[in-house]
Amino acid sequence: MSYIIEGKTGPWELVIGLEVHAQVVSEAKLFSGASATYGGAPNSKVSLVDAAFPGMLPVINRVCVAQAVRTGLGLEAYVNLVSSFDRKNYFYADLPAGYQISQFTRPIVGAGKIEIELGDGSRREIGVTRLHLEQDAGKSMHDQSPTRSYIDLNRAGVALMEIVSEPDMRSPEEAGAYVRKLRTILRYLGTCDGNMEEGSMRADVNVSVRRHGEPFRTRCEIKNVNSIRFVTQAVEVEARRQVEVWESGGTVEQETRLFDPQRGETRSMRSKEDAHDYRYFPDPDLLPLVLDEDWVAALKADLPELPDAKRARFVSQYGIPPYDAAVLVAEQATADFYETVATGRDARLASNWVIGDFFAALNRTGRTILDSPVTAPNLGGLIDLMSDGTINGRIAKDVFEMMVETGDAPADIVERKGLRQVVDTGAIDAAIETVLANNPDKLAEYLGGKDKLFGFFVGQVMKGMGGKGNPGLVNEALQCRLAT
Repeated sequence: MSYIIEGKTGPWELVIGLEVHAQVVSEAKLFSGASATYGGAPNSKVSLVDAAFPGMLPVINRVCVAQAVRTGLGLEAYVNLVSSFDRKNYFYADLPAGYQISQFTRPIVGAGKIEIELGDGSRREIGVTRLHLEQDAGKSMHDQSPTRSYIDLNRAGVALMEIVSEPDMRSPEEAGAYVRKLRTILRYLGTCDGNMEEGSMRADVNVSVRRHGEPFRTRCEIKNVNSIRFVTQAVEVEARRQVEVWESGGTVEQETRLFDPQRGETRSMRSKEDAHDYRYFPDPDLLPLVLDEDWVAALKADLPELPDAKRARFVSQYGIPPYDAAVLVAEQATADFYETVATGRDARLASNWVIGDFFAALNRTGRTILDSPVTAPNLGGLIDLMSDGTINGRIAKDVFEMMVETGDAPADIVERKGLRQVVDTGAIDAAIETVLANNPDKLAEYLGGKDKLFGFFVGQVMKGMGGKGNPGLVNEALQCRLAT
């Protein structure tokens, strides 16, 4: 579905490209042995290399290289067996070397693609231009003192993968779907935790607008957007700003901007540098990175099943709708949970329980699937109790709520609470007679032709039996009784 902004002078089309910085999952930094884990006291995870002491030389981390290659393979991208590192020169107080070691002319990963799914069920392929490795900068803290700024270099030198898309997206929804899908792939691969709140994944959003069929106009970059919701909001806000500029006779300047979600606006940060402003040149301390073809092949052979393949398998193997499969594979933990519940059981029923009552309980209690009181084996056990006739669907809802409260196994709850389904036809017949005796007016109406009252009688009988009656037997017995 096309997304168009209707301006005063006509419709405008959006053009969006994303540069996502994804922190590599590794114990150590890209060029030093200092810890790359999040948190810790300021400057407690800094080596002499990270602090750019004179004479210190970078040594590349093999694990970080492998993670970049695995990511490239997961994006169906071309892995360059020869790549190189460059120095990207600029001054920041939290960049002690005065340059960032990055890749420019020869990145480790070339073109790839990501398929996204939109709300209307349509799918689109978004091109990935490249993936390159680079080191992160430190952090400046301006709010610790009224007269001083402080520098924390814990993050300096941590490995980042910069994943650059083609300008293929045409709506805020597509931009959000792209980031969401990329994060899912990275998490499946185990190459980035995708935690945008902690800054281990963040996006630079490039936005421009144009008339349909026009060449690209000037774009602006919105820097360091740290949530998917903010990505979509930033696109919307910036696109409307540019439409207003063009329609008022102005010119959109190429620049880097910041998104302020509180004010719902973007504001200028600095003019956008071109590549020559960074004075890139090959890093003389690092030889070209040459990968062994067999090593890359071994990494490829060891890749896990990725979300698109898993979704297709869920549809074919378990017979669930594509939408349900897409929801279940969005997170690796959810997919694993579902497979445990579904294995050997009614897979469609398992899907309904996981997506329905289970997800609702997690939202209601503020828990995640990782700390849920209802385990996958226990939810599977609840379905087993329904399948073998121990409890009916109505009682299963109550048992599930008790599982959420206590974390107990469903069989224990059923025995403790005496919730076994009543299949004694004598007890069912007695309950029916009680209901009919207490509702002579309704019985007369039914016998007079008001067939819709059958449901009323079923409900009253089930209520009288505390919800434990076997619905099939109740229906059968009630039909026989009312036919006499």
